[in-house]
Amino acid sequence: MAGKALICMAAALLLSPVLMAADDGDDLTARQLADQAKDEFLDADSVHLKLTDRSTDTRTSTTQPTSMDLTLDRDGNCVGSMTMGSHGGSVEIIKQGAEVWMKPDADFWKAQVPGGEGDAVAELFKNRYIHGSTRDAMLKGMADTCDLTSFQKEVAGDEDEAKTLTKGAETTVDGTKVIPLKGMEDGKQAVLYVTSDAPHRLVKATQRGDGTDLTLTFTEYDKPVPTATPSADNSVDVDKLQQELQNV
Repeated sequence: MAGKALICMAAALLLSPVLMAADDGDDLTARQLADQAKDEFLDADSVHLKLTDRSTDTRTSTTQPTSMDLTLDRDGNCVGSMTMGSHGGSVEIIKQGAEVWMKPDADFWKAQVPGGEGDAVAELFKNRYIHGSTRDAMLKGMADTCDLTSFQKEVAGDEDEAKTLTKGAETTVDGTKVIPLKGMEDGKQAVLYVTSDAPHRLVKATQRGDGTDLTLTFTEYDKPVPTATPSADNSVDVDKLQQELQNV
């Protein structure tokens, strides 16, 4: 699924250990802050993550998300939504264990189903969730986006050559005091915003330059993923969707 690939790429890039400190600061060095923020993220059991991607390629793609809002955990449970670029619509997703529910909007169906059949499919499944499991190929790709463990492995596994990271003046992100840590990666500027007070956690990361415009925010560390799932009346089995698509 494009969503998982994008989110893992952004995480590995923005949280990468290749960004190393060149500044000592007052209390903790930039390196110490970055290391503690990375450790906090890797130790998290769950997190609320928001991605905004205004990059040139993403904005013109109907299959790449320009925004994602996910609460996810190490067990692969999640609740959230994503919006595609270029009028590709949006989709809500809920995953508990092996069960998956997804609710695309009309624009999503029209972008994904060829010709005028997208309108018919959108009307047939209007305001209802498609329900199945991770065994269903149609849902598995979407469900893979919910895997925090995979996300963390991407962050932990980057071992490229070190580059400098410098410490900026204290500022705030959504009312939280943070210290910006700035560095360059592949000609693009990355900024990590780490909480000033312990535990030192990453709350925001950005990357800008050469057509790239990424923002990630991280909140609600270790807060459980909501467990509510759609009722049977609000769900349609994925087999029915597959039957309809075969008739398109």
